Amino acid sequence: MRSVNAVQFDEKFIAYLENLSCLTLSQDEKKRMAGDLEKIIGNMAQLEKLDTKDAGQSRPYDFVNAFREDEIKPSFERELILKNAPDRSETMFCAPKTIE
Repeated sequence: MRSVNAVQFDEKFIAYLENLSCLTLSQDEKKRMAGDLEKIIGNMAQLEKLDTKDAGQSRPYDFVNAFREDEIKPSFERELILKNAPDRSETMFCAPKTIE
């Protein structure tokens, strides 16, 4: 795993991010971005030092199986459903082609 301290926020890297995000930043904004990224990565480096081996997991809710058994239930008659279709072909709706 690459250490978070190995990242360099030089002009080339900032220009790369600027290009990826389709933004044009002023020199002040570029300097501020580099500083902000250094702070963020510094915070990540602090988290990287934490021993989380025995931390366990915490969830705000219990996992409960919300599935239900499949049941066959009566539906509307096909002819009733297709009655108001603007265009149909036998037992199907017809729609304009959306992908070439």
